[in-house]
Amino acid sequence: MYDNLSYTNSDELVKQMSEECDTCILSFSTGKDSIASYVQLRKYFKRIIPYYYYVVPHLSFVDRSIKYYEGIFGCHIYQFPNASVIRMLNSLLFQPPERVTKIEESELPYSSEYTKQTTSNRIRKMLGLPDSVYTAIGVRSADSPMRYTAIKKYGAVNHVKKTFYPVYDWKKQDIVEAIDESGILLPVDYRMFGRTFDGIDYRFLKPIKEHYPDDYRKIVNMYPLCELELFRRGERDGLLGKESKD
Repeated sequence: MYDNLSYTNSDELVKQMSEECDTCILSFSTGKDSIASYVQLRKYFKRIIPYYYYVVPHLSFVDRSIKYYEGIFGCHIYQFPNASVIRMLNSLLFQPPERVTKIEESELPYSSEYTKQTTSNRIRKMLGLPDSVYTAIGVRSADSPMRYTAIKKYGAVNHVKKTFYPVYDWKKQDIVEAIDESGILLPVDYRMFGRTFDGIDYRFLKPIKEHYPDDYRKIVNMYPLCELELFRRGERDGLLGKESKD
C-alpha cells in the first residue's frame, strides 16, 4: 500500500492517499495551516478524524473554538495534552516547592516519548482503525528553509511515522484564499495573540488575563508561579499571589 505514489503537487498527493485509504487523521491546532489542511482533505477523504493538543485543559476560549470546528467538521475533535505540558511539568516550570515531590512521583513520560506518532497510534487503536490510516499535518515547504530542504529531499509522506503533508506546496496566499472561500472562521487566538495559543509565557498570559480572567485562574492553578512572567514585566497589580481555589 502507498508503494506507487507519484505526485508533483499536493492535490495529486492527497487524491492518491485517499484512493489508498478513504480515512485519515488530522493534527488540528485550530491554526491557519491546519484549517487549510482540512479544506484540502475534505475534497478527497470520506472520513477525517481531527485531534487537538492542549496546553491547559478546558480553557473556555479554546473549548468554544473546538465546539465551533466540531460543528463545521461534523465530528468530534479529540483532545490530548501537548508534549510541552509533559516537558514543562517534568522540568517543574512555574511549580512551587510543595508540588515537586508529587510531580516526581507521578513518573510522567519523557516528552520525546510523546509524539504525533504516539497520538496517531492511540487514535487508531481506540477506534479500531488499520495502519493504512495516515495522519495529515499542516506542514509547508515555505515555512522555513529547513522544511523546504527536507520535503524536497524526502517528499511529503513519511511511511515510518505514517504522516503526510496535504498543503506542503501551498504559499501563504493559498492558505488565506482557501480559508476565505470556505467561510471557516479563525479562532479568537488570532485576535488576542496573532497566532494560536501554545504556551504560558507573557505573550499569552497578558491577553488571557485581560480578556478571560477565569481561564487565567485555571492557568495559575496548573502553573502557580507563571505570574512571575507578568511580575518581571512590572505588572504587579491584580496578581493572584497564590493558587486560586475556583
